[in-house]
Amino acid sequence: MSYLKLLKKGNKSSGVAALGNSLLAIIKAIAAAVSGSGAMFATAMHSVADATNQGFVFFGSALAEKEPTKRFPSGFGRIVNLFVLVAVIIIAIMAYETVLKGWGLIVDPKSSTNIWLNVGILFVSIVIDGYILIKVMKEINEESRAEAEGFSVYTDSFKNSKLASPPTRLVFYEDLIATSGAFIALLFVVLSYFTGLYFLDGIGTLLIGLLLIVIAIKIGYENTIGLIGVAAPSIVEKRVAETILEDSNVKDIKKLRILQEGREYHVESYIELKKGLSLAEADDIKYQVRDKILEDKSISDVTIGILESDEEQNWSMDQYENGEENEQ
Repeated sequence: MSYLKLLKKGNKSSGVAALGNSLLAIIKAIAAAVSGSGAMFATAMHSVADATNQGFVFFGSALAEKEPTKRFPSGFGRIVNLFVLVAVIIIAIMAYETVLKGWGLIVDPKSSTNIWLNVGILFVSIVIDGYILIKVMKEINEESRAEAEGFSVYTDSFKNSKLASPPTRLVFYEDLIATSGAFIALLFVVLSYFTGLYFLDGIGTLLIGLLLIVIAIKIGYENTIGLIGVAAPSIVEKRVAETILEDSNVKDIKKLRILQEGREYHVESYIELKKGLSLAEADDIKYQVRDKILEDKSISDVTIGILESDEEQNWSMDQYENGEENEQ
């Protein structure tokens, strides 16, 4: 597969966000240099961090689409988690620089100039980051298959973010903080200018730095467990179990294990079939069930073993109504 074809398969949210934040980083850096505003410097650093790591994640998500090889038979799904962890290091460095800048402005407050330049650029930042955030919220609901409409598209995106792919989650968290950070910067730039309390500029800068630290820890944790290999969310397990039990010849699920790797899931299961089937009939049913599961685009491979029913019920769909995961 050519590199161009791979790039076309890259995560669209991270690609669009990288371009948008590159533009914002340049504009904000010029404004920070001209005005001397610490809050503007902080939000410029935030945009630099966002653009850099979103670019990393875009290329990582594209590489993750490479076909499995003899040397890497499981594919390259987890490589996107590795790229996101590199992005987390960049966020952490930018957070440190921002906190340092904020503390310096609190200890030694300085007045900033060109207030309306700062206000105008921060307003543009809110609009651009807000637009990207709305797009990624919609993408989260698409990836999680949530049937959200109207305002619930935005509220449900918080609940469903854990079901989205690692690159989409990264863009969601980063642009959530970027939009919030731009609001904070705008508020403190205006307050420090009109009240003459210039240390407020430092407080705003410090708050943005602390937000960056929080998001670095959260994204770092989620992608570390993703890199190790983590069980799929119960909603995905429920979806697969329902697909298996839809077949009238399947009487029970003896075992079901679903491993999340990058943005994909690997399914392993033992299913119990009704008694009296020939080996050829049982094999046909197994392949029918496998093909049905593979219709889910987020599932990359399925391994199924077949057993004759022991007349005992091992698997119950009632467990999902109570929000529990099967521990078998």
